[in-house]
Amino acid sequence: MIDEQLRVRGITDVRVLEAMGRIPREEFVSGQAQGSAYADHPLSIGCDQTISQPYIVALMTEHLDLKGQEKVLEIGTGSGYQTAILGELAAQVVSVERSAQLAAQAQLRLEGLGYRNLKINVGDGTLGWPAEAPFDRVMITAASPCVPLPLVEQMRDDALMVLPLADAFGQMLTVVEKKQGVLESRAVCACVFVPLVGKYGYNR
Repeated sequence: MIDEQLRVRGITDVRVLEAMGRIPREEFVSGQAQGSAYADHPLSIGCDQTISQPYIVALMTEHLDLKGQEKVLEIGTGSGYQTAILGELAAQVVSVERSAQLAAQAQLRLEGLGYRNLKINVGDGTLGWPAEAPFDRVMITAASPCVPLPLVEQMRDDALMVLPLADAFGQMLTVVEKKQGVLESRAVCACVFVPLVGKYGYNR
């Protein structure tokens, strides 16, 4: 996975590569999907959600530019795999998952793997988690029609957000930086994610 999917596509952050090499991806999928845990495509984890392919996980993580001291807000815990990656690279991770079932499963996996710097909460991720704000970094792991305003308000100045933005033409992985209260964004690449459901996302 590291050599054939990540390095060859331009992932160069040594800390990201090492973290993804340490974490047993098969622990975050179940049943027949375990045999495809390291395959170059997303996998279903139930509740209409997926675990992203390794390259997308690495790409999003690399663009967060984590140095090790940050507090990160993750929207969409899912299986907990991306949460574990963030836990390896940041000081603290606060994750919000709308599915109580997925949140409980992820909590058990992450506790079993020994993570103690992660907090998983159940709620509408588009509202963020004000009780733990402000955040140095924000990652949204589902496609949003806009940058959710509550998340912007919970970002420190000079904070970064990585998210897939969706419009009528498709989805674009995007990096947003907050500078003196103003947002600056840049596109990374086209992508495909499940929709972000919530007050500032899509209704379902």
